This record gives sequence, structure tokens and C-alpha cells, in this order.
Amino acid sequence: MVHRRRAVYALAALSAATFCYVTTEVLPIGLLTLIAPDLGRSRSEAGLLVTGYAVVVMVVALPLTRVTRRVPRRPLLAGALGVFAAATAVSAFATSYEVLLAARLVSATTNGVFWAVVFPVAISMFPANIRGRIVARLSIGNALGPVLGVPLGTWLGGQAGWRAAFVAMAIFGFVTCVAVALLLPSVTPQQSAGDVGPVPDRHRFVVLLIATILAVTGAMGAFTYMTVFLLDVSGFAAASLGLLLFVQGSFGVAGTWAVGRFLDRFPLGVVLVLLGLLTAAMLGLYGVGPSKVLTIPLLAVAGMSFSSLIAGIQHRVMQVAPSTTDMASASLSVAFNFGLAAGSFIGAGLLATAGVRVIPLFGGLLTAVAIALLAGHEMSRRKGSDHKPDHNSWSARQTHSRDAGKPQATSVQT
Repeated sequence: MVHRRRAVYALAALSAATFCYVTTEVLPIGLLTLIAPDLGRSRSEAGLLVTGYAVVVMVVALPLTRVTRRVPRRPLLAGALGVFAAATAVSAFATSYEVLLAARLVSATTNGVFWAVVFPVAISMFPANIRGRIVARLSIGNALGPVLGVPLGTWLGGQAGWRAAFVAMAIFGFVTCVAVALLLPSVTPQQSAGDVGPVPDRHRFVVLLIATILAVTGAMGAFTYMTVFLLDVSGFAAASLGLLLFVQGSFGVAGTWAVGRFLDRFPLGVVLVLLGLLTAAMLGLYGVGPSKVLTIPLLAVAGMSFSSLIAGIQHRVMQVAPSTTDMASASLSVAFNFGLAAGSFIGAGLLATAGVRVIPLFGGLLTAVAIALLAGHEMSRRKGSDHKPDHNSWSARQTHSRDAGKPQATSVQT
């Protein structure tokens, strides 16, 4: 039995680790104008530091997760963080573009394994009836990355050079690695209740991944070029962009915190509602984008709904995982990175051909298709079911006959 306080501290350490990964993955975006001239490369080549990272995650996440399925979770997570921190330190002192790119790709190889394992490990430390809340708490680190980590890293890079930002992230990564190694309980994959989905359903899982790709593609297409939209369509001054993006990000953090209250009771409903809010915000930005007064609340709703949606989808994925939750989480990581890359690519094409105003329209239409896909599939499954047990929450399914005799989860009674 894990002591409650230790479990809470371990959850905080894992959330800090998610902050490290999210911030470091996209940090070069804010430092492109500093990295490119320093290493004698174009901005597009410097942009590959982000694109190449995402591609590596997509390629290696599933096979590495499968290879490490029997590795105890504490050394696996601590080891991934250790490699991540070391690679980030090498990035900070890279003498050439090739060394920097290689270090980034090494860091990316640990990314997929980390995201595959971190959520199942976190929920294994707590009772089943609050797993949605734990997913939301862990996701706070994700949400803080764009709103706090990247702006601070960009500011530090501007003050002390881009290498200083990577040094800071390497130090934070090492500290987090030590915290995880000290605080995380020793739990093998077979001992964790988070190791299998409580209501496994292959069809729901596949549909959810497809909906995730659609939603992330649409949202990231819009968010990647949001600053251009705010300048060219809404007419905001360049000096106000930082505050506007802070509004978007801070509402994302608040929404991620709040959504934990509802995930355990309404896992699918939360995802559908957040998709609906995201769709309304994006279509609203397309319709009333020239109005500064209306753009600000729509930007806040978009930030809140998208950040919260990530936590909601992660929770639902681990519910319907057809095999193990680590492989399901790895699949979600692949889907998310694919959507991120596709959204940025398609958004760039729309920007060059149709103009920035249509990008939120494109995003809203894709998220609307994601809603229709999820809701339509769920309705068809329920109509075709002869019996309808209540599987709306993880707490409704307590003990499976197939798990009789297996070791129980390490949990904290709250």
C-alpha cells in the first residue's frame, strides 16, 4: 500500500515530467530566430528540430513500448527522463546543427515510451473511482508547457542565448528524474490496475483514435497560425500577442483542472462536450474574427476546450484499451503527433493559398466531423446491443472474473 502523501508527491513529479517533455518538444519554435543564424542554417531547417522530433515519436513509440512492456515502471520512467535530460544537455552545447538535431532525435525516442507509461502508472497509485481526476491532475503539466514553459524559455533565450533555455530544461529534467526515482513506488506492469482497460472495446478504441487525429489536426492547424490570425484578421497590435496567448493558455490550465470533476462520471460525454465547445469556438473565430471584443472570449474557450480535451481523450483511451493501457497510450501519442504534424502542414498550405481566416473554419469542420464520428458510432453500438450494462464509469466495473487471483493495484485510499 502506497502512503497517500507519497503518491501525491509522485503524481506531482510525474506532472512536472510531462511539463518537461511538452516544453522541450516545442521550445525550438520560440527560438528559431536565434538558433538558425547561430548554427548557420535557415529557419525552415531549424523548424525540422520540431518536425523531426514528432516524426521520430510516431515511428518508435509503439515498438519501443512493446519492447519495454515487462520493464518495471519506476526504472523505465526514471531512465527515460535521464536520457531526455542528457540529450537536452547535449542540445544546449551542440557545436553544429547536426549534433543538435541528433540530440533532439535521441530525446524523441524516449518521448513515446514516457507517454505510453506515465498515465497508467499514475492511476495505479489511486483508487479506481477517481482515475479521471488523476488523469486531469497529471495533465496540468501538459497544459502548463505552452503557457508557461515555452514563453519562459523564449524569454530566457532572448536574454542569455538559446542555449541557456536548453540548459534550464536539462537541469529541470535531471531534478525531475531524481524525484521520480525517489518517489515513485516499485510497481511492475502485472501489478498495476492501470495495465488493462476496464471496458476493453477495439471498435471504440479505433474510432477514438481516428477522432483524435481529426480533432488535433483541426485544432493545431488553427493554433499554429493563431498569432497571424490575431494580427491580420482581428487587427490586434503585435505588443498584445503575448497577453492574448497567455489568456488562451491560462484558460487551458484552468479547464484541465476543472474537467477532472466530471471525467469519472461522464467519460464520453465530457469528450463530446469539449469537442462541441472547440468546434463552436473555431467556427466563431472564422465568423467574427474581425471583432476584437468577440475574439478574446472565443480564444479563451478554444484554449480551455482543447487542453481539457487531451485529458478527456487520454482517460477514455485507457478505459476502452483493447489490450494494455501502455500500448493504447502509445497509440494515442502516435495519433496526436500525426495530427500535430498534419495540422501544421495543412495550415501552412491554407495560409499560402486561401489566407489565414479560413484556417479556423477548416479546424472547426474537422472537429465537427470528429463529434459526428464518435456520437454516431456510440449510438449505433448502443442500438445494436442486446443488453446495456452501465459502463459509463470505471467505478461501475470493479472486478473481472478473468482477473481473479491476479495481484491487485497499488493504491491510495482517499
